[in-house]
Amino acid sequence: MVTGLGAITPLGNDVASTWEAAKAGVSGAGPITHFDASLFKTQFACEVKGFVASEHFDRKKERQLDLYAQYGIVAARQAIADAGIDTEGAVDKNRVGVIVAAGIGGLHTFEEEAGYYAMNSEKGPKYNPFFIPKMIADIASGHISMEYGFHGPNYGTVSACASSNNAIIDAFNLIRLGKADAIVTGGAEAAIFPAGVGGFNSMHALSTRNDSPQTASRPFSKSRDGFVIGEGSAILVLEELEHALARGAKIYCEVAGGGMSADAYHITATHPDGLGARLAMTTALEDAGMKPEDIDYINVHGTSTPKGDISEAKAIVEVFGDHAYKLNISSTKSMTGHLLGATGALEALFSIKAVTDDIVPPTINHDPEDLDEEIDYNLNFTFDRAQNRTVRAALSNAFGFGGHNATVIVKKFEK
Repeated sequence: MVTGLGAITPLGNDVASTWEAAKAGVSGAGPITHFDASLFKTQFACEVKGFVASEHFDRKKERQLDLYAQYGIVAARQAIADAGIDTEGAVDKNRVGVIVAAGIGGLHTFEEEAGYYAMNSEKGPKYNPFFIPKMIADIASGHISMEYGFHGPNYGTVSACASSNNAIIDAFNLIRLGKADAIVTGGAEAAIFPAGVGGFNSMHALSTRNDSPQTASRPFSKSRDGFVIGEGSAILVLEELEHALARGAKIYCEVAGGGMSADAYHITATHPDGLGARLAMTTALEDAGMKPEDIDYINVHGTSTPKGDISEAKAIVEVFGDHAYKLNISSTKSMTGHLLGATGALEALFSIKAVTDDIVPPTINHDPEDLDEEIDYNLNFTFDRAQNRTVRAALSNAFGFGGHNATVIVKKFEK
């Protein structure tokens, strides 16, 4: 069961503001402010706005944390408070775990330290003692467990942009196996810095639509030219049903199943026929004991890249058959950008809200004349406006460099 939610995103610094902006079709893109990007091919991103670290951490703690971990910890605080497991005696802390993913981790910390060493090499190596513990991709989980005294399973998952879906699936399975009563899970990422933007630019992965940042992420439109990099965190509290009921917890929905696969094809490109995507979705349905027609909404990976959008759309038709045309499909990356290792968790959160509120968020930035002949527009991509409909169950896809695929299914909770 999902009993708590938290979010720090390009659309808002909590769940309510993020969800309201997503329903309204608001873009979180704008000029990069984290550094001077004037010499970069891409000069815009979906940054978190109005986040002031000193409002959340004392000066000593702030210096120990990379920005990605700051986002993850603050989103986790929101989710833990929302679930009501932050009060003394609410849970057995030996039975509460933390699994928070990052695709990259402390990239900014690494960049700063490498730059320092390069500039001071004549004096010999001199590194900040917090360099390694700020940088590593599992450290957000560690800090969250220490803050709350949660002694259950604790680690981070790394599978590029599938990372936080893998974290959610791991949490789900550990609870099913009886290894924990509750797990704080999700993802965090903060890579909008020179190494992140420059690295993705060098492989032609990012949109370079600098004249119109807010319309740059345009999944399933022919003129799409790459993804828009985003940052932030989304955190869920997953909890065993009887445990949640016994303490009178609010239950958002049920995590029904998860599927994982590998494309085994290319280091960055998705399989052109969506082979791995098909397998992840099919496995998730089997794990949930559900049929394709039980799903009402798919939050697609939909990164606005030339090849990826095509292969995912093909995979959906292959898996869902005629029912594919009765689904609502949307890419919320059109608004949030691509949060890399945190993206799966944020899109799982949107899927949860779609199930609880019976509203499908839109895919924005679509021009009806900007059509790709390789995409089947008989599919309902929920272009431009949110749509009200009963959402009994939602499926959320996340795919990553290395051919990693992970799919999560959530459904309405019925006692």
